[in-house]
Amino acid sequence: MPPLDPQLRAAISDRIRYYNDLGIYDFYRQPIELASAAPKFESEIAVTMPRPSASRVASQAAVSSDPIIALRQIREDIGDCTRCRLSKQGRKQIVFGVGNPRADLMFIGEAPGADEDERGEPFVGRAGQLLTNMIKAMGLSREEVYIANIIKCRPPGNRTPERDECETCSPFLMRQIEAVAPKAIVALGAVAAKTLLAINAPMSELRGRWYDFRGTKLAVTYHPAFLLRDPRQKKETWKDLQMVMKELGLKAPEKAPT
Repeated sequence: MPPLDPQLRAAISDRIRYYNDLGIYDFYRQPIELASAAPKFESEIAVTMPRPSASRVASQAAVSSDPIIALRQIREDIGDCTRCRLSKQGRKQIVFGVGNPRADLMFIGEAPGADEDERGEPFVGRAGQLLTNMIKAMGLSREEVYIANIIKCRPPGNRTPERDECETCSPFLMRQIEAVAPKAIVALGAVAAKTLLAINAPMSELRGRWYDFRGTKLAVTYHPAFLLRDPRQKKETWKDLQMVMKELGLKAPEKAPT
């Protein structure tokens, strides 16, 4: 096949980077007859993969080096999302993520609740207040970590997200993780853990160990909402957080003398 036109090559490279951002790395092409099919092949590629604008190319070049720009681009790509049924089931707004774009520690929960849907920020209700206290107990502030959810729209009645909803939304979460590039991730609850790890196992088996998640260490613990219903599991959760603290070299703040 003759060399590709430079403009066509740039368009193909841009499209491949786009799919890589979504977590797609394997591509396949059927064999073609070089002499007769090559011109048609180039024509079809040129139609389906238009040359990106200069601003698009510049934006993608910056994404790899600046997490602030990367996260902004991801949010713009999500837009006023209508990719799954949740957009028509009463959600008020997208709940993207919050915190330090360069955080060493990232928490990933299940889905926004009513308070989160109202304010557009993850973990701001009662469960969010507990998570904030958990973060403080680790010697960090909420502003020092990054917090997100598996899905970015509130399911009606706070029901558990459906599998197809998680699959539709998770590519954007994967891009968020790649942009922040944390040293450790904490999956909060069974939905987050099973979605990220693709493991169907009870929490008792998922907790207490490290997982390799795309080159990043991932730990599993209980969701704060579950701890509100069963406070007895707070001790077990603290064990999980201490494991994370040890990995990151964190020390719990000393208690003030009474």
